[in-house]
Amino acid sequence: MSKAFFVLDDGRIFEGSSWAATGKTFGEAVFQTGMTGYQETLTDPSYHKQVVVMTAPHIGNTGVNTFDNESKKYWVAGFVVRNPSTLTSNWRSEKDLEAELIDQAIVGIQGVDTRAITRHLRDRGAMRVGIFSGLELTREEMVIEVRKQPAMSGAYLSADVSTESTYVVPAVGEKKFTVAAIDLGIKGATPRAMAERGIEVHVMPYNATLDEILAIKPDGVFLSNGPGDPATMTETIELVRAILAQEIPIFGICFGHQILGRALGFETYKLQFGHRGINQPVIDRKTGKVEITAHNHGFALQAPTDAGFSTVYGPGQVTHVSLNDGVVEGLELTERGAFSVQYHPEAAAGPHDAAYLFDRFVDLMVQYPRKVKAL
Repeated sequence: MSKAFFVLDDGRIFEGSSWAATGKTFGEAVFQTGMTGYQETLTDPSYHKQVVVMTAPHIGNTGVNTFDNESKKYWVAGFVVRNPSTLTSNWRSEKDLEAELIDQAIVGIQGVDTRAITRHLRDRGAMRVGIFSGLELTREEMVIEVRKQPAMSGAYLSADVSTESTYVVPAVGEKKFTVAAIDLGIKGATPRAMAERGIEVHVMPYNATLDEILAIKPDGVFLSNGPGDPATMTETIELVRAILAQEIPIFGICFGHQILGRALGFETYKLQFGHRGINQPVIDRKTGKVEITAHNHGFALQAPTDAGFSTVYGPGQVTHVSLNDGVVEGLELTERGAFSVQYHPEAAAGPHDAAYLFDRFVDLMVQYPRKVKAL
């Protein structure tokens, strides 16, 4: 194995060994705290343009398989592990992880102290990074290349990850509802979770128009997760405002939660190092119940947590808050069918504490049946 280097834009360099594809890659350095689910992480479009550091030390022991993929390809910009497994042992495994990373040209690095990297990012914040594997460059040359890369703030990425045309995931059993799911970087488990509840899901491109959405006569609209800076999504934010004016029930998660919040008039901001993993504690302020949830976000919503708020679409309130740092994790309009959470109720990978939110979406579509309104 040749030498490889993990090079941060503040000049910190970690030396390891080549693993997966060789060459160089760049992105935002982030850490993922899940003990399992590396395949779902690799195929999550929300990790587009990010170099993922896995905090769990042993990665790859169960190999990879087709079913656990959350999208059509691996989206991470680079993959960082401490001890990749040399043995694949699982009855569902179809391929070795490193072989798949090589086939998908994902540059990786092994043998670095991922705990030290994580502590550094927690102190300094997420930043630009490069992995240089099997290349002859000086340390100064590598740092200069990293510092030339664009930052995540201001990044407009949904166009890269969204579907090019609408496709339909049919309801399982009797069809009860029709939902337009705006694909900002959706994971495959999400429309499946809705389909299991009798929902026919029309997964539509990020730039779908209101007319295209109304044409399918939706009972609700779903706003998916996705990568990038929510402040750049001005057209989608305006679309959400138009949907709110139509009084069609809305459910947003992760990136969709941020976009709904901005449509209601709130600002978003960049977190120091974000929330990424399947072990994030969130409290439901209405019930006092604590949920362990799956997260992948680097931006958050600024909304009042000490009292309700008013919008042009009616009153609302923050419903969920992170127990780690107080970040807004959910909100709702209390007199209209619209709510969102910052985390992933489809739990792929992750705990199932938040699966009930899909049932809540169903209840909302019953409570607020679709109205036909003139444009």
